[in-house]
Amino acid sequence: MLNTVDDLNIQEIKSAVDRALAEDVGSGDVTTLATIPETATATALLRARQPLVLAGLGLAEQAFRTLDPAVQFERPARDGDPLPAGATALIIRGNARALLTAERVALNFVQRLSGIATLTARYVKEISGTGARVLDTRKTTPGLRALEKFAVRCGGGQNHRFGLHDMVLIKDNHLAALRRAQPNPVAAAIQRARAQYPKLKVEAEADTLEQALQAAEAGADFILLDNMPPALLREAVSRIAGRSKTEASGGVRLETIRTIAETGVDFISVGALTHSATAVDLGLDFEE
Repeated sequence: MLNTVDDLNIQEIKSAVDRALAEDVGSGDVTTLATIPETATATALLRARQPLVLAGLGLAEQAFRTLDPAVQFERPARDGDPLPAGATALIIRGNARALLTAERVALNFVQRLSGIATLTARYVKEISGTGARVLDTRKTTPGLRALEKFAVRCGGGQNHRFGLHDMVLIKDNHLAALRRAQPNPVAAAIQRARAQYPKLKVEAEADTLEQALQAAEAGADFILLDNMPPALLREAVSRIAGRSKTEASGGVRLETIRTIAETGVDFISVGALTHSATAVDLGLDFEE
């Protein structure tokens, strides 16, 4: 694992839910206010309508709790659980107005995050037994990174760096800006990073075998082998020979990840986990 973020804390959850409710409710849920008595109560079931891996229950609960502090929950499932179609993920009992008004916000969070967890689980399953591990990237929805990286963990994936601040990652454009540095741009960048941030892990991107070996010689903790075909990945892993951890990246798909993993890389980063995940289908059904 390169880096991880803590499980979602209550402040992260409250902040995200408050923003979402303010956006959706505005000056008031006019339909519910006009039609539902203030004292009416209801029981609702959050159900999976397709097979999925669950993520985001805490956000759903907070949406209902914000509008009805006395709401009660039963939790037949928890984040990270695989659910078949028809399974109940959460039972909610409380003020009917609150349940109706919070419904879409609660569903949006759980559907989106469960989509990420479900897709992540598919990638993780594809490389089972190889020793490689699936990583996410920074290709997240602005403002929702903590939530989406949490969903990746629910699906069995691991988090790469959380942002630009917690790990050095020297990429091709950094190297291009250092093209005249000695003894070579890769080594110069690693040396400068070590001097400036001695406590941080350092990763260097390599587009070629030569750059990968330069990074290993310079003592990079991790080497990102970018868009390399399997044969070149295998050779790079062999010649790096354990001096640095290796990460394959670039255009990884479900159809190709097994082949990539079998080259011996330690990690495979997949931007699609967060930038291309499709929301899964869950519904909130009121008991009659």
